[in-house]
Amino acid sequence: MLRQTRISSYIFNSPFISRDLSWIKFNERVFDQARHPGRNIFEKLKFLAITSSNQDEFFMIRVGSLYNYIDYGRERVDYSGLREIPFKRKLFADSQAFHAEQHEHFLKNLMPEFKENGFRIVKLDELEDYELKQVKRYFKKTIFPMITPMVYDSYHTFPILMNKLLIYGVITHNPSDKKEQRKLSFIQIPQNLPRFYEIERENELLFVPIENIICRFIAKFFRNVEILAVNLFRIIRNGDFTLEESEDIDNNFLEEIKQKLKTRKTGRVVRIEVEEGYDSWMMRLLKKRWTIDNDNVFEVSKQSLMDFTGLWQIIKHKEFADAVPTGHPPVPPLTYTQADRAENIFEVLKQKDILLHHPYNSIDPLLTLLEQSAEDPDVLAIKITIYRLADDSRIITALLKAAENGKHVSVLFELKARFDEENNMREAKRLQQAGCFVIYGISSFKTHTKLMLIVRKEGSKVRRYVHMSSGNYNEKTARLYTDVSLLTSHDKYANDVSEFFNVITGHSNPETYRYLITAPRDMRQQLIELIRQEAENARQGLPSAISIKINSLEDRETIQELYAASEAGVPVKLVVRGICCLRPGRAGLSENITVKSIVGDYLEHARLYYFHNGGEPLLYAGSADIMVRSFDRRLESLFQVLDPMVLKECLLILDYNLRDNTNSYILQEDGNYIKVQPAEGEEPFNVHQEFFRITNDDLENIHLFEEQLMEEEDEAAVEEEAQEVSSKTK
Repeated sequence: MLRQTRISSYIFNSPFISRDLSWIKFNERVFDQARHPGRNIFEKLKFLAITSSNQDEFFMIRVGSLYNYIDYGRERVDYSGLREIPFKRKLFADSQAFHAEQHEHFLKNLMPEFKENGFRIVKLDELEDYELKQVKRYFKKTIFPMITPMVYDSYHTFPILMNKLLIYGVITHNPSDKKEQRKLSFIQIPQNLPRFYEIERENELLFVPIENIICRFIAKFFRNVEILAVNLFRIIRNGDFTLEESEDIDNNFLEEIKQKLKTRKTGRVVRIEVEEGYDSWMMRLLKKRWTIDNDNVFEVSKQSLMDFTGLWQIIKHKEFADAVPTGHPPVPPLTYTQADRAENIFEVLKQKDILLHHPYNSIDPLLTLLEQSAEDPDVLAIKITIYRLADDSRIITALLKAAENGKHVSVLFELKARFDEENNMREAKRLQQAGCFVIYGISSFKTHTKLMLIVRKEGSKVRRYVHMSSGNYNEKTARLYTDVSLLTSHDKYANDVSEFFNVITGHSNPETYRYLITAPRDMRQQLIELIRQEAENARQGLPSAISIKINSLEDRETIQELYAASEAGVPVKLVVRGICCLRPGRAGLSENITVKSIVGDYLEHARLYYFHNGGEPLLYAGSADIMVRSFDRRLESLFQVLDPMVLKECLLILDYNLRDNTNSYILQEDGNYIKVQPAEGEEPFNVHQEFFRITNDDLENIHLFEEQLMEEEDEAAVEEEAQEVSSKTK
């Protein structure tokens, strides 16, 4: 306890918040949605399943990365100032506490709601005789033929146990052997079996966990031997490839990616979930085999459920389809009216820019533009960057059609999009076989930017149409993530985007872009210069302000510049959904900085950067967060918003995010978050509902930094007047 207190004190004294500890706080905010009294049981289970999936990925990637340092003997100092081993202890202690909180909530608060909602998760002892016969038949006909026990003893090597699967460790003794001789066998539950066996009753659905069925009949696999213990467990393996990634793209890059996908299945074990009451002999063997200790062992109550991601079978069950909210239907964009939609979209874009704010606005205008381009005989070329795709993607279908119609199609496909590598490789090959020019990433950089360029012959001229976005070309996530994207034919954008594609598909190296900020080239430095300009304005007594909405804030250099701006008197308002390593509200460091996180019905994904700029607002949008990886290891882009109407709408997005008092959490100096509640007499303001109701009138009623800027302008006016009086007196 004393050691934990010392570590916590050490962490608090750091000017930075640990990235990984901040991420755990983010997952707690997501888990908070599973406790929301206004959500029904299926929504609560959805958020519980999401946090479980998040936790798996966190251990695979972030904890896996930590073990890369530990296993390879590399030094690592966390932002909190802690070295590898003390930080590992703190990280696992917080993870263990979160794990316990999840299971306690599931048992005490969620399970009691099941029956009144028409379903239950049951044990075999709760079934009627005829239902038990059904289960036995299912085991005999389906489960038993699929399973192969794997023994580990002096004659058999230790088997490869798969990542994220439920596994039984079975300890047996052969009566003909010496009394102390034991053998350990493993039964892996195949991932292509449903998580639950379903039984329909007149008024309810019963879900029987598959591990309960296997446990009941496990003796069928071990005839004529004594079963000493049966232990259910699940492992998470290291899925981080940072140490192995090659920077040589010519060295059979595709094959390298395939090999890395294989190592994801056999990476070192970083966590084991195990049912309580496990056999100590088995655990000693596993801990020694995988070089783990008690920190890595997460116990699960026999009354609870191992792996909450299996709850998706219940959440998505057709019986409960009406119980899961489908969300508000999209509304027309303010910049794309009903009259506009009656016209050819090319003609509309000649006249104005179109801002799409997803999921409040549909992705259909973008799809319409791309599908029309594929068929339009005047379209000469399509260039696009792809990071993640939906299943049965209309984007891919349109690109294939365009290639079939003889158009030049260039696609930069990111093969290193985490957990989408296989799908991206498959789709990239389809495009390549259709005659598209496919680029598989750029050297050691991950292509995260979202850009599209369409070249069209119009009479004797050529016009270029551009799409720039903060989100992926994915129709599915466009209904779930909040993103902004711009459709335009503005030459100022087209020149920069054309140049950018020349860079990534060839060997061009432009001196500068006018309206794009790109990484890894100069994004960090340009953002820092914008922050410094606001700080200088504040020192000169001029109005200044910064507001940034991003997913993650982690880059140390940029954080230090925000601290300097705060000390200069710049009001800084940040909306950071997930990781935030900046410590707000610290005296003499960040007194003028506030940080809020919004977590609710939609996943906040848009990135917006606002700088007051002496009353001539500069606002950028795009794909990049303030992270080392975004600035140094990714191809990213931010575009300056030029159109006055689009600029107002982006300012309104920031304003509404700052006004939200329903989905918001305020980051405290100590790294904890406090849920925002409407003040007494204050109306609830839910940003995830308000954007479905906005009108053009709302664009004239934006209050971003209004009070602070008015005060600063008044002070500046008073100072100017005083100087004039002083000058006349002299």
